[in-house]
Amino acid sequence: MDKRMTTTAFELPGYKVVENNGLVRGIIVRSRSIVGNIGAGLQSLVGGNISLYTKLCEQTRNDAFELMMKHADELESNAIIGIRYDANEVSQGITEVLCYGTAVNVEKE
Repeated sequence: MDKRMTTTAFELPGYKVVENNGLVRGIIVRSRSIVGNIGAGLQSLVGGNISLYTKLCEQTRNDAFELMMKHADELESNAIIGIRYDANEVSQGITEVLCYGTAVNVEKE
């Protein structure tokens, strides 16, 4: 799809859901590199935002979001509602990030 509406809400003002295509998700499993851990460790010594981890987290969430969007493409949906993120540590230093929502088709009211 060229343009898809997305929201964390369960409705899109001005639109009505005409078809529910079900759950869509994107899952990414990432590990921190030894170089990243060392750099983040050095950043943590001075305090404040640990930008190396912030960048890794943001990129991982974005990748999970993009996979969810591809899943919605497969279902020919034009919107995703109720978008959420979840993260779990699979093992030490390895984290799963899940982005999920409900794929729907909407029309202007």
